[in-house]
Amino acid sequence: MSLEEIGTRARGAEPVLRIMGTETKNRVLKKAAENLVADADAIIAANALDMEHGREKGMSKGLLDRLFLDQSRIEAMAEGLCQVSELDDPIGEVLGMKKRPNGLLIGQKRVPLGVVGIIYEARPNVTADAFALCFKTGNVVILKGGSDAIHSNMAIVASLRKTLKEEQVPEDALLLIEDTSRETTAQFMKMNHYVDVLIPRGGAGLIRTVVENSTIPVIETGTGNCHIYVDETADLSMAVDIILSAKTQRVGVCNACESIVVHENVREKLLPVLAERLKEKQVKMRADEKAREYMPGAEAATEEDWGKEYLDYIVSIKTVSSIDEAIAHINHYNTKHSEAIITNNYTHAQKFLDEIDAAVVYVNASTRFTDGFEFGYGAEIGISTQKLHARGPMGLLALTSIKFVVYGNGQVRS
Repeated sequence: MSLEEIGTRARGAEPVLRIMGTETKNRVLKKAAENLVADADAIIAANALDMEHGREKGMSKGLLDRLFLDQSRIEAMAEGLCQVSELDDPIGEVLGMKKRPNGLLIGQKRVPLGVVGIIYEARPNVTADAFALCFKTGNVVILKGGSDAIHSNMAIVASLRKTLKEEQVPEDALLLIEDTSRETTAQFMKMNHYVDVLIPRGGAGLIRTVVENSTIPVIETGTGNCHIYVDETADLSMAVDIILSAKTQRVGVCNACESIVVHENVREKLLPVLAERLKEKQVKMRADEKAREYMPGAEAATEEDWGKEYLDYIVSIKTVSSIDEAIAHINHYNTKHSEAIITNNYTHAQKFLDEIDAAVVYVNASTRFTDGFEFGYGAEIGISTQKLHARGPMGLLALTSIKFVVYGNGQVRS
């Protein structure tokens, strides 16, 4: 299909989705989950083609892991669909009603955004997540995935559209742009007459391109240069465990730890142990001079390292002399995504929570929890690092707008 036809079909399906009942939406999502699992073999076979292409291109381990699908990951995608079906439907919720002196009752009501466009990279799980959240909120979704995951995305979309057809709801509630060229992406970003909001989900380059070139309103999801600050009062054993998990559980995701900030008073006890544990996981360390004294094998960090989202087995280490210096460093170099402090000092914890400028701020926990599934949203449309409309993991509410509803009994304005 041409972009014009895709846009026309999306607009045609939008009025039906807008008024679709909750019971229908939940039934379709549960059936879609069943079909995803039933179609797992076909999806895995399609994913194998993308994985082979990724290896040939020299894709990093972290990005290959993000691209990879197996039975358990497909079942997790299906579980996400089921969880979304169990969540309260926000559409139609009346947020309040006030009576004016002239007798008018004026309230606000949640409504769908309309047609949502999503541009994303090698993340096939986004395909199912985006469909689930958009469908539950009565939005049509147009997906524009990258070439690295095109076979996986086509297989997942085929399964989901099959469900829509079986359940006799508009198949065009979900549309995939199969042309992965940059020219098509550029044209898609100009389709403001068809698309109500555009959400980029990927690396810094993709997000910057969309923000700078789109004529469609954009909800900006951000890259994740996420820090963990180890305070001088921290439980150091806890700190090591949290850092190792946050850095190495999955390195190719935006909520992984990319930079460690350490109070100089604990570097002698913390850093040798941390260095050994990082080496066991084949993590390359790039540290400042004070940290390298206690981290054999660490390379000298450069200015570029402090602001880098590696998405790889690399981490930077910065020493500071106070919590104020830690906060200043993090706020200067972070991407407003997720930041954590490890501390046993209540005052320091509260100061960190108050002064760090990020969508999600943690005390004594891993940044890896910044995720719609972990936050109880069933899935997520992305992590918003902007401050308008939505911030942090975006679930159902982030895909709604409001309209005013006004009840009168013959009032006219004089």
